[in-house]
Amino acid sequence: MKKTFFALLAIATLSSCTDNERVKNFGGSAIMEIPFNQKFVNVTWKENELWVLTKQRTNEDTTYNTYHFSEKSSWGVMEGTYTITEIRK
Repeated sequence: MKKTFFALLAIATLSSCTDNERVKNFGGSAIMEIPFNQKFVNVTWKENELWVLTKQRTNEDTTYNTYHFSEKSSWGVMEGTYTITEIRK
């Protein structure tokens, strides 16, 4: 009975989190797509929010890239990864 209770509690806790909270606090991965005609510049965490800096794509920006924003934890457990992809039209 206790195992069932703790399993249900864990499922309820993880399902109530946003993707940002899940990736940052519990590890795992998530994907973010940068809208067409935008160029990825930088990303940072502010508490549980992920802030992404983009700029307007220019004629010099000819490549579309995929970036991996990864955590390196002290113990090597519950490390999160965000994959950021620039969308082509």
